[in-house]
This record gives sequence, structure tokens and C-alpha cells, in this order.
Amino acid sequence: MTQSLIEQGTPITSGHDLLSSIGQTPLIRLRRVARLLPYGVEVYAKAEHLNPGGSVKDRAARAMILEGERSGALRPGKTILDATSGNTGIAYCMIGAALGYKVALCLPANASLERKRILRVCGAEIIETDPRESTDGAQRVSRKMAEREPDKYFYPDQYNNPENWRAHYLGTAPEIWEQTGARITHFITGLGTSGTFVGTSRRLKEFDSRIQVISMQPDSPFHGLEGMKHMESALVPGIYDPSLADENVEVSTEDAQEMARRLAREEGLFVGVSSGANVFAALRLAHKLPRDSIVVTILCDGGGRYLSDEFWEE
Repeated sequence: MTQSLIEQGTPITSGHDLLSSIGQTPLIRLRRVARLLPYGVEVYAKAEHLNPGGSVKDRAARAMILEGERSGALRPGKTILDATSGNTGIAYCMIGAALGYKVALCLPANASLERKRILRVCGAEIIETDPRESTDGAQRVSRKMAEREPDKYFYPDQYNNPENWRAHYLGTAPEIWEQTGARITHFITGLGTSGTFVGTSRRLKEFDSRIQVISMQPDSPFHGLEGMKHMESALVPGIYDPSLADENVEVSTEDAQEMARRLAREEGLFVGVSSGANVFAALRLAHKLPRDSIVVTILCDGGGRYLSDEFWEE
């Protein structure tokens, strides 16, 4: 309902003015890091770090919160509660503040210092969970809290909420299709909740079934790609559809970190390590492709959320 009001240009509240600024992010062609690609092959990155909350997770958070309001599950006086590695939590805080909701978040204790500080500045209650269990542990804790006090909490459950992938089905994919002039041939991105990959891939395949969609994940259960899942060793999100991918690839933490540094120094794109992983995988793929191939990937968030990580100085 709220989305249709925005689309129709109907006057809406100041809180929804902020929400309507989510999406329509630029699609940036990578040139310097892609200079050795075969002739006629292009790689583009969707600049999701330019969303108002600073990450691709703004899209899913908005969709889940608005659906919660529409269904009546979220109403004044309730607190938004979920598990997060940081970015979705920041998006919840931004939207919660705009709409007048408190936010409580369960996240691994080893989440970056910058993310925790942002969450605290935004007024979130933070419940730190066992870092050895990554976001899986945070999910277990948040689910128990929601089950104990259902009248207190609205639990979007981003790992199992279909509004997560629908946000990308309705927004990210059509934007990419339009911005590439319907020329996209390959889409590749990493798996966390899997919402970006699932929703974008489903819609792109509907636009043109020949488009190849490739999922990426860390190459080890023990990795430094915050927000991404090594599916074989993690709790698999309920929204994940493994049948969608035409190919599955892996990226090491070291390769992702190196690419994040290169993006900052060669492209002027100061983005996080998951973005580095996406671009590394996209370029590796692009080197094998024929002329007129158009590869699109995602810049998930900004590098400022990871400045305390030592790899930037290498």
C-alpha cells in the first residue's frame, strides 16, 4: 500500500520521504580494475552503498517493516527485533527512527567496531552473541527473545522473510535491466541472507532467460567476509533457493580484501570487503566471457564501516 502511494506521487509523511529515497542507485562501470578484460566485455557495479542507510540492506529493511505495518504485526509501541551482522540493523535503526519505533538487535560480538558504534549512536539496543557462531548464533538468540515476548517485539526475521527477496525482485532487478539498456548477460553477487541474489536473479531471468546468474560465497567456514555465509557450514536461510544459480563460485578473504583496496585506490570507490569479493568474482568471471558480455555485481556497503580492520594498511 505504501509503495503504491509513493509511485502515485500521493502526499505522504516525512518518515516516508526518507523511505522513498531508498533505491535508484547508480550503476557504475569499472574501468581501471577491469582494464585487462577481453575487448568488448564490460563490468558494472550497482552502488548500493549510496543508499541513505549506507547499504543494500536498506531495500529489504524497508520492505519488511512496511509489510509488518500493513499486516498489523508491527504497530506503535512494539520494538523491531532481529539478528544482523550490522547493515540490516543500521537500516532498521534509520527506518525505525523515521517511523517512531525502537530497535533491538542481536549481532555477533566480533562485528566491526564501526558498525556497533553506528548502531549505538542510532539508539539501538545491542545484544552481542557468541562470535564463534557468527550470525547463526544471533538468529537463535533473537528468535528465542521474540518467542518469549511476542507482544513486545516485531520480529521481521530477515533470513526467512520473503519480503527480503521481493524488495530486489521489485526494485534492484528492474533498475539493473533499465540501466544496462536490457544488455545485461551475467549477474553475480554474494550470499548472506541470499535476498539480493534470489530476488534479483528471479526477476532478471523473467526479463531474459538467457541471463546467467552466479552466486558467490566465502571459500571457508572461517572467513572475514562480514555478512556473507558459507552455506555448507551455516544455517541456510529459508528464502535461499539453490536451484536459481547457473553457477556457484567461492572467493577467499585475502582476494576480497585486496580488491577492496584496489577499488578505493584505482576507482575511487571506498567500499567494504563483501563488495571487494563481489568485484573480484565478477572480474574473474568476465575474463572468460566473449565480446558483448555485460557483467553486473553489487557494492554492498561503504568501507568506512571497516576502518578498524588492519588490512587497509597493507
